[in-house]
Amino acid sequence: MAVLAAKGIIKIDLKTTASSGSSTSVFETGGLSVSSIHVDTSNISSPPKPLLIISPTDEGTYPVLLFLHGFELRNIFYTQILRHISSFGFIVVAPQLYGLIPPSGIKEVRSAAAVTNWLSSGLQSMLPEKVKADLQKLALAGHSRGGKAAFALALGYAETSLKFSALVGLDPVGGKGKCCQTDPKILTFLPHSFNLTIPVCVIGTGLGGEQRNCIKCPCAPDGVNHVEFYSESKPPCYHLVTSDYGHMDMLDDNPPGFRGVISGYTCKNGNGPRDAMRKCVGGIFVAFLKAYLDGETADLKAIVNEPDLAPVKLDPVEFIES
Repeated sequence: MAVLAAKGIIKIDLKTTASSGSSTSVFETGGLSVSSIHVDTSNISSPPKPLLIISPTDEGTYPVLLFLHGFELRNIFYTQILRHISSFGFIVVAPQLYGLIPPSGIKEVRSAAAVTNWLSSGLQSMLPEKVKADLQKLALAGHSRGGKAAFALALGYAETSLKFSALVGLDPVGGKGKCCQTDPKILTFLPHSFNLTIPVCVIGTGLGGEQRNCIKCPCAPDGVNHVEFYSESKPPCYHLVTSDYGHMDMLDDNPPGFRGVISGYTCKNGNGPRDAMRKCVGGIFVAFLKAYLDGETADLKAIVNEPDLAPVKLDPVEFIES
């Protein structure tokens, strides 16, 4: 049973409901129709960065997820996985934080903060009719370098007018190695050292730390990847690893343009279909967000107690309750 903890975090007793008959539907598309909305920066009321917004079209009030793309990637490369998440009742806002040339890490974090600050005044007018954004339930997530930027933003490296209620790192990367962190250098290499009071879910890949070939460095090097981000998180925190997949395997099939082509050759990839990986990662997002934004804990309990429910292998699966 979920109860509201003193600091407003939903407390989940994951060990009390384990059973061999657990089930979950979060790995399949949700029941809501969704639309993709592209927003540019053409006028004074526009967001500070171009946006991909994916929203349910059914009437209702929905939590919001701010999603930050990975290094030299485009927000549209994540369309399928973000549509999966949205179909369960989430408004997803995915800014394009930069173009061809990545800025410094701290500028990236400040850009994400600027988009966050725009949400209160600008998001509602961009949504489908009769759809309302609940910014009291605002989650933050990011992939790769964007995952590290999400942690940095949650840690307060840039000021925001809104508070985040949950954080998801999708194969986050803190740099090229322990001695080569990108700015801001947020990793301390001390357990539970992140000064965060919100629930954290870290989704890792088993092949992200491996080289694609003898020339290319790993995309998610050991020491600064998902393992360390989970280690430094405070409870409640979760760590689920798609052991047979790589750092880019949650992207859309055949993402467009030169950067889309390159994304398929920069990291070691798994041999399985990307669709199964997207369903798995999208389902974990949904289960975690439903648990900590809406208090609906059954799906998260089912996954951590029976990882075999997922469409791809999850190993390890670990968590620390609050």
